[in-house]
Amino acid sequence: MSYEQFDRGGLTILPLGVRQNKVRIAHDAVKPDAPPRPLGEAGSQIMAETVARMRAARRDGRPVILAFGAHAIKNGLAPVLIRLMEQGWLTHLATNGAGIIHDWEFAFQGQSSEDVRGYVSRGQFGLWQETGRNLNLAIIVGAWEGLGYGESIGAMIHRQGLDLPTAEALRAFVREHVDTEPERCAAAADLLDVVLRFHLPAGWMPIPHPFAGYSAQAAAYRLKIPFTGHPMIGHDIIYTHPINHGAAIGRTALRDFLTYTEQVRQLEGGVYLSVGSAVMSPMIFEKALSMARNVELQAGRRIDNHYIAVVDLAASSWDWQKDGEPPQDNPAYYLRYCKTFSRMGGTMRYLCADNRDFFLTLSQALG
Repeated sequence: MSYEQFDRGGLTILPLGVRQNKVRIAHDAVKPDAPPRPLGEAGSQIMAETVARMRAARRDGRPVILAFGAHAIKNGLAPVLIRLMEQGWLTHLATNGAGIIHDWEFAFQGQSSEDVRGYVSRGQFGLWQETGRNLNLAIIVGAWEGLGYGESIGAMIHRQGLDLPTAEALRAFVREHVDTEPERCAAAADLLDVVLRFHLPAGWMPIPHPFAGYSAQAAAYRLKIPFTGHPMIGHDIIYTHPINHGAAIGRTALRDFLTYTEQVRQLEGGVYLSVGSAVMSPMIFEKALSMARNVELQAGRRIDNHYIAVVDLAASSWDWQKDGEPPQDNPAYYLRYCKTFSRMGGTMRYLCADNRDFFLTLSQALG
């Protein structure tokens, strides 16, 4: 059955420059040497254990994977994440669609975080030209180039623009390679569709990012560290723009999930940090770990000696290590990140802390 579809072509989309923002990165960025607030006795013990496990993991060539929610970027923590990457402590970063967007907006205009209540009331929330157009186009071009979701954005920021092929070059590629590279031909057809519909000129499209130094994605691209995006259709403001292309989202996001899963496959003796992610991180981790264990067990190897540090602001009233999983009539059972990670084997610790205090303490302890 064919259902009626909403036509995004009728939307009024305003320039990003007229939007009022709550956060200005030059003012609100967290300096890596800023003093964190104390984590308390229990938190300090978990931090010491986390630091020791990270040191051991990197000494032995094992991964340290960081999965985080968008507030880590929104709270101005990119400089701390960049320092951790530059010092070699992180081998993989993963975030959701909002984390990708905040990081890009900071790099592009030095500001992010709109007034959701106010703009929704005026039918304007998320309807911003540069964010929707540039991020979607980067993902569509990235799908054609064989990049992942986060990598596509990091590349655009680092390169300060996008390179668009001609329509004829895309047509020729499809004609010549449809039998040998059908998936890449599909990505070429997606880009061709966008080039034609939006009358995009071929060649170099400069997109200046004057605040690129604040971008964790650009730093990861420069350092050749995987930075993966794990979006959900309709969750992010880029889906409001007419140039948005679901197939390109799917191609790049699936590539990122498989890149992430490959890192999880190597997690024996490694560390997984899940910071401020109530849904994305636990959901992708449990599938990735199951897939990883499936192939490792076939080869006679196990993934049991891994360390998971889960960090969030919500206080946990349940001792997951001592008491196991709570019954379903206990509200703690529905704290998704604790419930999921407590089932993943290895060693799991939960630290109740502000992400700024956690990352600052971690970075400074590692030196």
